[in-house]
Amino acid sequence: MFEIEWQPKAYRQLKKIKERETLAAIKDAVFSLANWPECRNIKAMTNHEAGYRMRVGAWRILFDVHDRIRVILIQEVKKRNERTY
Repeated sequence: MFEIEWQPKAYRQLKKIKERETLAAIKDAVFSLANWPECRNIKAMTNHEAGYRMRVGAWRILFDVHDRIRVILIQEVKKRNERTY
């Protein structure tokens, strides 16, 4: 099991989401990352500071995986648009 840690920026972005269903879906998806690498809707990122992205509907969760210390660091939570990546 991996530990999930939130960057302050990602936590602030999460708090701004008003729709309860979306917020619950994002939280469930993030908690499923504890079972890394058996997770769905994940792609490795190129040309971005975060190593991976997870898709949750129209939202993207950008994160890094630190295998040695078994920590997943959530970098950003963004709504998908032309400037997301």
